[in-house]
Amino acid sequence: MFAKLFHKTPQQPSQQEDDDPRLKDFEPRVVVHYGIPTTASILAFDPLQQLLAIGTLDGRIKVIGGDNIECLLISPKPVPLKNLEFIQNQGFLVSVSNENEVQVWDLERRQLAANLQWGSNISAFSVICSTNYMYVGDEYGYLSVLKYDIEEGNIQPMSYQIPPDLIADGGGVQIPEHQSVVGLLAQPCSTGKRVLIAYQNGLIILWDVSEDKALLIRGYKDLQLKDEIVIRSNNDIKRESINYKSDEEQIEKEISALCWVSPDGSILAVGYVDGDIILWNLSTNNQKTNKNTKNAVKLKFSSSDKRLPVIVLHWCPNSQRNGSGQLFVYGGDDIGSEEVLTILNLDLSSGIEALKFIKRFDLTLDGSYADIELVPNVGATESNCTSLFVLTNPGQLHVYDDECLTGLTSGPSVKPVQCPVTIPTVEPNMTISKLCSVPKDGDFQRVLNETVLAVKSELASPKTPGSGKWPVTGGFQSQLSSDENIGVERIYIAGYQDGSVRIWNATFPVFSLIFTLELQVEDTEGTEVPGASEPISALDFNSKTSSLAVGNNCGLVNLLKLVGETKETNVPLVTETERQEIDLHHGNGWQSTAVISVLNSPIRTLQYTFSGAKIIVGHECGKAAVLDVQSSSVLFLTDCLVDPSSPIVSLAMKTYLQTDTNVPEQSGNTSTSGPETEVAFLLTKDSHIIFLDSNNGNKICCSSVNPKESTAISNPANTSQETTNEKESLKSTEPESESTEAEEKTSSQPIEPWKNFVDSLILICCEDSLLLYSTKSLLQEKPNFICKIDLEKQCRWTTIFKKNEVESGVVLVYSTGIVEIRSLPDLKVVAETSLMSILRWNFKTKMENTMSSFGNGHIAMVYGCESSVLSLFSSENDFRIPEGLPRLHDKVVAEAKEAAYKFALSQRKQNAPTGLLGGIIKGIKRDKGNETENIEETRDVLVPKLETLFSRTPFSVSDLDLDLDLDLGDHELDMPTKLVVERIEAEPKSPSPPSPAPAKTEKNKQVERDRLLEGGSEPKARTTDEIKAKYRKTDIAGAAAAAQEAKDKLLERQMKLEKLKENAEELESGSENFASMAEQLAKQMENRKWWQL
Repeated sequence: MFAKLFHKTPQQPSQQEDDDPRLKDFEPRVVVHYGIPTTASILAFDPLQQLLAIGTLDGRIKVIGGDNIECLLISPKPVPLKNLEFIQNQGFLVSVSNENEVQVWDLERRQLAANLQWGSNISAFSVICSTNYMYVGDEYGYLSVLKYDIEEGNIQPMSYQIPPDLIADGGGVQIPEHQSVVGLLAQPCSTGKRVLIAYQNGLIILWDVSEDKALLIRGYKDLQLKDEIVIRSNNDIKRESINYKSDEEQIEKEISALCWVSPDGSILAVGYVDGDIILWNLSTNNQKTNKNTKNAVKLKFSSSDKRLPVIVLHWCPNSQRNGSGQLFVYGGDDIGSEEVLTILNLDLSSGIEALKFIKRFDLTLDGSYADIELVPNVGATESNCTSLFVLTNPGQLHVYDDECLTGLTSGPSVKPVQCPVTIPTVEPNMTISKLCSVPKDGDFQRVLNETVLAVKSELASPKTPGSGKWPVTGGFQSQLSSDENIGVERIYIAGYQDGSVRIWNATFPVFSLIFTLELQVEDTEGTEVPGASEPISALDFNSKTSSLAVGNNCGLVNLLKLVGETKETNVPLVTETERQEIDLHHGNGWQSTAVISVLNSPIRTLQYTFSGAKIIVGHECGKAAVLDVQSSSVLFLTDCLVDPSSPIVSLAMKTYLQTDTNVPEQSGNTSTSGPETEVAFLLTKDSHIIFLDSNNGNKICCSSVNPKESTAISNPANTSQETTNEKESLKSTEPESESTEAEEKTSSQPIEPWKNFVDSLILICCEDSLLLYSTKSLLQEKPNFICKIDLEKQCRWTTIFKKNEVESGVVLVYSTGIVEIRSLPDLKVVAETSLMSILRWNFKTKMENTMSSFGNGHIAMVYGCESSVLSLFSSENDFRIPEGLPRLHDKVVAEAKEAAYKFALSQRKQNAPTGLLGGIIKGIKRDKGNETENIEETRDVLVPKLETLFSRTPFSVSDLDLDLDLDLGDHELDMPTKLVVERIEAEPKSPSPPSPAPAKTEKNKQVERDRLLEGGSEPKARTTDEIKAKYRKTDIAGAAAAAQEAKDKLLERQMKLEKLKENAEELESGSENFASMAEQLAKQMENRKWWQL
């Protein structure tokens, strides 16, 4: 590309880099981002705030709300994310990277709030009941608890950590070494106090945190099955007998997925790596039933021995029929089968033994599977009020509402609702874009404001290609965006492959679509003009005249003007052979003024002159045309300027004043002999620069600016900032007649008056070099560069940026994605960054066509499905960051839903609420793990209880009081009994997590002490009746076991006391030795004189 820089005289090189004031505010950041990254891999949803989060393989998190609200969070390291969950209704998002770094994101501030590097591989993770506590399972089988302290802004490991050997001892089972935890699910209705732990070898333990014991243990060897259900299709469901090949196969079965299938946590669905799905009955009330009672149901999608692992299991309950719902399964089919998402309709209302009404539906995926998420619709009062989000590669997001899922019964082909796309870049494909500034005053601003207000109601919800409604509505826009006094300051224009043009209001970080122009042209006979729907290849906008020029790959130029109200007028259609009037208008306030097609050659670049009266057009064939806007005609069409194989790739304009040197200059007075002359500077692909007089189409000069074979860079989307309102004087020393005679010379010879104008500088950018020339040397066709920089990397795009309306430097973007800032005019590197570090983008082919800037350090660009605006300098805050940013966390909504939830709990014993309030209460429940369903405590009550529970170490109790009803014969306990057992420490086998902060440790110790002593200074004693009432056993075996447990703990306590006694004796002996040595040293010092010291 060729970017221009004009100075009256060449300047001296700038100061050294360290002294350059232009670098002090170099702070690249993302101010606008739209689109789902192609590396998207994981989903999370906050049903209370109605926000959707999408994690990626490169460490980015995309947060999507309603009304075009989108946000991009970028982690410090480009590492894949393996876990992503909201702390619901609190404005925080938790992620876990593949490097086992736990990160908490503050959505209100849009930044990383805290992070914690875990010492081992995190194999399972779960946020507890929408609180700031988290369960963590690792590769060594440990169960740990983390807490995000909102006030201190850090992640704290809690004291509660259980190694696998203690879990095994508590459950009476054996856990092999190095068995990782593959799943953690908080049991519904347990308020986080019960957690289901799934180990890699297939062992399932329901652990009670408050009692430090295993309530239930299940393994594949516990199955009491004689047959299995094979579900090949909806019409092919059979029961087949089970033939176990070996005991080892029956015992070892690796778990790959699991989810709750009942609201009370009594039924669990478990998927295995061999493709089996087992529904386990985990009801603790039936542990002592007959062994022949059926405790599980086995489901299979095929009888083949080679099946895909069950990767994902999700359960969606039917609110109208208790115990029934849909089980969403990915995997389990034969290897090599079509990639589908399987939906099973199950009825478990009569228990797992009477499983019935099984139906299977397969949902064909559009792309390879990435993740799914079930989202309850807020306010819905119908039976099935859940939407299904499906994420497929690369970065495609679809949603299936109840209507779509119901349509599966009639056939596998259903049309989902696609994610609303604020700025389409792929469908249709964007070919060119331009970010333009708009003057604050004038008729154009008035008309534009009226148009924006007229269509504002249509912009509340973006249109989606699907038939349903997009369920994500979270977030709200800033108050500045509704301020009518600000007006429209910027617009973003994009041309597409289908020949259409879209225009957005880009004043604030939330873009809003205001115009969609379908540029289809038909002649008087109703026949479409050939090439009218070709891809857009160039465009330019002139704010002075509120005009837009659009060129396409067929050489057609469409001229439009914003007129407010649409007028029915005849539009001239100008071709190579004729001119005819056609009836054409595009509505939405834009009126076509002319359609011109004189060359069947793709348009590479076009630009308005400063006055807006003419348009310079550069073609692929190397020819240039000058169009007159007012008369809708072609003023000049040049021959091939250099070579037919060398297209015009870029152009810039400059205005000169013709002066007469024969008239003596008086003080303060300048005489001019003619009107302003606008000169076009055209650059060809083979590095030739041509000066073209826009008044008469004459070629003033033509010079080769790079003798080597080098390709000049083309960037038609960057021409707006390449213009200037500076006017240079042309001093003529020749008589008027000779000047006219010079204009009649051939275009290859420089015209004489141009030789005496005030010199200026021009910057030319090629793929491998930067060159700075004086315009006078180019006019003399003896180009000698002032400065030349050979580039080590291939340059693909450049732009000039301004500070205080003065050209201050040049931005270069290389094919490697490196972004370089160079000073002017010495072209030294003063700063450097990369698209990878800012956006995690590489540079793609033809990406330069969609890059643009209007000269203040803001760069708009497109990468695949993503579009973004970067700000290079912190001093340039045109988008009003952070005041103009939309809010992701709505505190009003959070308080309202918390109040509604409290009201629902207070009315739990009465009839369920109906109407709008009932819809809100239903909508605050989430299916994923069902961890928020049927919670009987509000968050302000639950959090302190969890704090107390997790602040202690396992098996430590506050006044354990093993008050046992032992068999003492006829003797009764007639005196208070007090028995305190100290906590027992266990040696960890895995790397210890970071220790909590000292202040927090002291706080935890004080809480534990207060709990141990129950607020007093001494442990409380209990009477015999109290002991019997609390710990009376109903059978002899239970009493004997309790007595043995008490005996073991007393022995352990005695051993610890003996250890403490030994340590005390050693300390006492050491202190005596020290005192003796100190006494001897004091006596020796007393006998010394002062000069001996």
